[in-house]
Amino acid sequence: MARDLFSRYIWLIDTIRRYGSLTRDEINRLWMKSPYSNGEPLPRRTFYTYRNAIEELFKINIECNPSTFEYYIEQSNDHYESVMNWLLNSASIGNLLNDAHDIADSIFLENVPSAREFLSITVDSLKEHRPMKFDYHPYTRLNPTRDIVLEPYFLKIFKQRWYVTGRNVKEDVIKTYALDRMSEATLLPSVYEVPEDFDAEAYFRDSYGIIFDEGEVKHVAVRTDS
Repeated sequence: MARDLFSRYIWLIDTIRRYGSLTRDEINRLWMKSPYSNGEPLPRRTFYTYRNAIEELFKINIECNPSTFEYYIEQSNDHYESVMNWLLNSASIGNLLNDAHDIADSIFLENVPSAREFLSITVDSLKEHRPMKFDYHPYTRLNPTRDIVLEPYFLKIFKQRWYVTGRNVKEDVIKTYALDRMSEATLLPSVYEVPEDFDAEAYFRDSYGIIFDEGEVKHVAVRTDS
């Protein structure tokens, strides 16, 4: 039941985002065509319950325009918006594919190996400010580096792979690691603090993917003919 409720929240968010703004009647008509309605309308009380749950769970506000009685999603800051868009898009695709068992042979997906095993522990490390310890298997060496202790600063996805960037405690250097090259990852009991002057967006603003370079940024103008 909890999973079904989560899917309903995602449906409501995704529907309002897709259309921009909708009245209760318009939401109801779309709801009755969804796989969650059983052909029945969405009761007003249930709609408000879902609306409150979405605000609490996702920090997404579904507001109502008093002049048109249309519901819309309040805009947040650009970075938070991009993260939530990614999460909601992933959840929406998951909901869609769960209802597509009969055409599974006609859907081909790209594997994202790093998301399965170590993404959750890395997120916990970021949330709790607890260092991670893990073995690392670089692409360029056969033998792994043992017992790396990392204080994660941020996560980044690039070309379907997750990477974590933070301070390598032993070397006292900021480094980036691919989650799918880790093994034996655990959280340590100690607590760390991200430096106040560290700006994650500024750190990779002028970088390509996960290649971070402290060299001088060059602005290049390209001239072409018609």
